[in-house]
Amino acid sequence: MVEHLAARPDVSLVAYAVTANRRLGPGLGLPPGVGLRVTGAPARVLFPAWRRAPSPRIDRWTGPVDVVHGTNFVVPPTRAAALVTVHDLTFLRQPELVSAASRQYAGLLHAAVRRGATVHVFSDTVRDEAVALLGCPRDRVVRIHPGIAATEAGDAAAGRRLAGTDRYVLALGTVEPRKNYPRLVAAFDQVAGSDPEVRLVIAGGDGWGVDAFTEAVAAAAHGDRVTRLGYVSDDERRDLLAGAAALAYPSLDEGFGHPPLEAMRAGIPVVAARAGSLPEVLGDAALLVDPESVGALADALTTVLTDASLRDRLVTAGHAQAERYSWGSAVGALVDCYRVLAGRRVGR
Repeated sequence: MVEHLAARPDVSLVAYAVTANRRLGPGLGLPPGVGLRVTGAPARVLFPAWRRAPSPRIDRWTGPVDVVHGTNFVVPPTRAAALVTVHDLTFLRQPELVSAASRQYAGLLHAAVRRGATVHVFSDTVRDEAVALLGCPRDRVVRIHPGIAATEAGDAAAGRRLAGTDRYVLALGTVEPRKNYPRLVAAFDQVAGSDPEVRLVIAGGDGWGVDAFTEAVAAAAHGDRVTRLGYVSDDERRDLLAGAAALAYPSLDEGFGHPPLEAMRAGIPVVAARAGSLPEVLGDAALLVDPESVGALADALTTVLTDASLRDRLVTAGHAQAERYSWGSAVGALVDCYRVLAGRRVGR
């Protein structure tokens, strides 16, 4: 988003970071010419303050701006127009699936909405939830689909070397309860019993609740065919997608769902959960199943791995579905939103 905004001649961009780490800048890879303002006060201090009162305002660090955009659930108090991106509302709908740190977003979001912030979401599903759960007026919730990473140029051979096998089902995402990996492991165990060559490869860093995943692998009859890679780079992600037989995405809730669309762009068939925004975002380009049914997930994986005609249909439909989402159109709509918000602020 930042790269595309910085390239536009009609936008003057200032980046800000709520952190005590004043040496953060070089590691962010911001585009040339984009200045960074660091609060110097950590989020653990500022977040509780912002839940209670509209101060300290972020303007003291950014200087005068037309719009302040909080891109990850939190928008600081400001004299400017405020826009806050809400990726999902799992912390309100199913708080047991998220960490204590994520649950604190509830108070911060309610406070921002009371101060008049506009809410930006990635799907119609989350837009409806924002109206119902945050009490935000519908005309202050803006749905703008995000773009998708370019994943079509991966090296399949390199992906297979990284995976340690020629035939694998790939799962991408942080290991945490919402991603539903223990059930995926159990479903894969059923598939592996009749398919001696396939492996399950999970690429993603540790979140919270990792013990349940570790226990599921230990309990599986074919746990030795589950490979955990941890966090992978963007290049490794592309390569892994290129070499995969299928992508499994059994999340219990999602506000959008980048990995399945990245797989579709790479020409890989997708098995995904019928949950959250995934049916809306993926349409008929994925094989959708009940994420709480191990049997249904196992059957879907087996079908995708063995039914050539279905694979071809999913790959063709997946390419078309992924083409619907581009960062160019997303940022164009976002700038239009900024203009409207700035105009409203000036008109007050």
